[in-house]
Amino acid sequence: MEWLTVGRIVNTHGIRGEVRIISSTDFPEVRYQVGSELAAFKKRSKEPIPVIVTSHRKHKNFDLLTFEGYGNVNDVEPFKGGLLKVSTEHLHELEEGAYYHFEIIGCDVYDIETDERIGEVTEVLTTGANDVWEVRDDEGVNHYIPHIPIVVKSVDLEANRIDIELMEGLLNK
Repeated sequence: MEWLTVGRIVNTHGIRGEVRIISSTDFPEVRYQVGSELAAFKKRSKEPIPVIVTSHRKHKNFDLLTFEGYGNVNDVEPFKGGLLKVSTEHLHELEEGAYYHFEIIGCDVYDIETDERIGEVTEVLTTGANDVWEVRDDEGVNHYIPHIPIVVKSVDLEANRIDIELMEGLLNK
């Protein structure tokens, strides 16, 4: 089973089993809704511990969650410093033209005019206005491609291919 991180458990909160999460999901209202099935991974552990969300609320810059069967601080203390993940089986459909980062990373990027391979997406940077895809070429040089319609012309996840229109100055050459 494949897991994607949705948050880091930074601390406990109070005595009733709440955990304080620094969220890394774009969909906290979906991931943390009551009844959601997640997995807690203790610090330095690769073994998932299934948890079901029983409450969620915002507090300052954190998401506070409780889990079914974990009713006090002693129950959740071992989760401190660990990760909260969701199974890829529980991902929901995105709108057309939107992609999960894990789907884009590893795709080959091509110049749509010449069909020349530019490189492979190695990271997705979230800058605010739009994502920027870090593309590493065969010489190890990183290029930064904005995920905007004027540049990204097609994404074919099955073919592991992204076609872009190169604009002047887009590549570091």
